[in-house]
Amino acid sequence: MAEQVYIFDTTLRDGEQVPGCKLNTKEKVGLALKLEALGVDIIEAGFPISSPGDFESVSEIAKLVKNATVCGLTRAVQKDIEVAGEALKHAKRSRIHTGIGTSDFHIKAKFNATREEIIARATQAVKWARNFTDDVEFFAEDAGRTDNEYLARVVEAVIAAGATVVNIPDTTGYCLPHQYGEKMAFLRNNVSNIDKAVLSCHCHNDLGLATANSIAGVIGGARQIECTINGLGERAGNTALEEVVMILKQHASLGFYTGVNATMLNPISREVSDIMRMGVQPNKAIVGANAFSHSSGIHQDGFLKSAETYEIINPEAVGADGSKIVLTARSGRSALAYRFQKLGFQFDRNDIDILYPSFLQVADTKKEVMEEDLQALAKAHAAALVH
Repeated sequence: MAEQVYIFDTTLRDGEQVPGCKLNTKEKVGLALKLEALGVDIIEAGFPISSPGDFESVSEIAKLVKNATVCGLTRAVQKDIEVAGEALKHAKRSRIHTGIGTSDFHIKAKFNATREEIIARATQAVKWARNFTDDVEFFAEDAGRTDNEYLARVVEAVIAAGATVVNIPDTTGYCLPHQYGEKMAFLRNNVSNIDKAVLSCHCHNDLGLATANSIAGVIGGARQIECTINGLGERAGNTALEEVVMILKQHASLGFYTGVNATMLNPISREVSDIMRMGVQPNKAIVGANAFSHSSGIHQDGFLKSAETYEIINPEAVGADGSKIVLTARSGRSALAYRFQKLGFQFDRNDIDILYPSFLQVADTKKEVMEEDLQALAKAHAAALVH
């Protein structure tokens, strides 16, 4: 029987940390309601102590969202946690997400502390958070570069203190997929109370591996993925929500599912792009402008014979406008005939053979042959037939 992987969306927190992507409260609330409709399980609404605006945003989202858990981020600091508790007090379902760095890089350089002191601070933070909610998530920052034996000790301690979810972030995007998956499996097999908490993936994309690492983490035992729309986030970004959702959907044999409504993926991608003023690269998986475009003649011919030859996802299944046959100098006769047919011209094979050399002349001078170019070619062809 398939198991659910919970989708923890942090577009409004980690995604908003992208320079130039700051949102006001009205924008955050609007997106939170869209994320709820999308079917995400947890919405990380912000970092309440960071600013009055963020506190207000988390508080307003907590009042309005009914179906998803509303989460606020904190450091392992009592005041942070108290402020988050206040911001979340009206939530139907609330979660406090607290934590501290666990790698030696963080313990020594950032905190000037010992491993034992970090465990003490971690457990204390979880206990503080439990005063405000029964749903507490602990993040072991830079877990990707944390020694597994020590990480297991931290995880066991915070679960014993009351953590219901433990986030294993690859904060610097350093891990290879097999390393991250093995880290999750190690925790599943070496933490005595692991059955009392959900393991969570939070992967960054510094080496382009965020999505692969998150899927490897789920295979290794995690049951929550932290992600953002369009992969927005610090530096090179976070795991892209649309990618992990569709990977789990397309590879049903893995035995996992999410509650996300895939038909909303493209519309919400465009909305996030517009509101955050952050364009989506055209070749972005699932939601890029070219994700369902075909320009090579070989690809176009195969696609026109059977879409499954070059598309593993139906565009409509992810809310895209549909497949596109883009005419370039690499396009063949079948693609040209298809596009003319779409414009209402009923050209036979002989007509296309006559038109094709003229088409290539136009294509060699432009990046893409447009409808007006095809109309001109058709008009010229008709005039030639008259004479």
